[in-house]
Amino acid sequence: MSPTASGSAPLDVIATSLRRERARTGLSLTEVAKRAGIAKSTLSQLESGAGNPSVETIWALCVALDVPFSRVVEPERPRVQVIRSGNGPTVFAEHADYACTLLSSCPPGARRDVYLIRAEPGKPRLSDPHMSGIVEHMILSAGRAKVGPLDEPVELLPGDYICYPGDVPHIFEALEPGTYGVEIAEYT
Repeated sequence: MSPTASGSAPLDVIATSLRRERARTGLSLTEVAKRAGIAKSTLSQLESGAGNPSVETIWALCVALDVPFSRVVEPERPRVQVIRSGNGPTVFAEHADYACTLLSSCPPGARRDVYLIRAEPGKPRLSDPHMSGIVEHMILSAGRAKVGPLDEPVELLPGDYICYPGDVPHIFEALEPGTYGVEIAEYT
């Protein structure tokens, strides 16, 4: 999968969000980079709107800054929102044919984000633990996939639902071409 002009990572939004969240925490570039396990130069590039961040890099920064993924990748939206298929802020995995498109972020007072996940067979998307207390809900829409905690993933078929802790290592492995589903990340 490759980014399209309308569905690529929103670099300007990511840059603004990272600067805002780092300022909110009062942490230095060096400290945030260290906590996220990335190079200071990488964080500096991202904050200046350069680079091509992977899902893994953004999640690591979110954990380091203790913010939901959506707070870093989503631009401000109007009250009525329609995201056409193939559009929306999309970030791609570094080592798997996996794309994550934010469909709806957590509004004030709520604690959930909604994503469209698209993946192809090949290398699975292995996720490090996210923030403490996060729960992931997945409804598979098409294809077949192995989803869930790394030590006990479950094979899903279209229409199947799984709920599992997102604060432990977990996996999404497409077993058929054209695999996609809707994920809801619930923050407690």
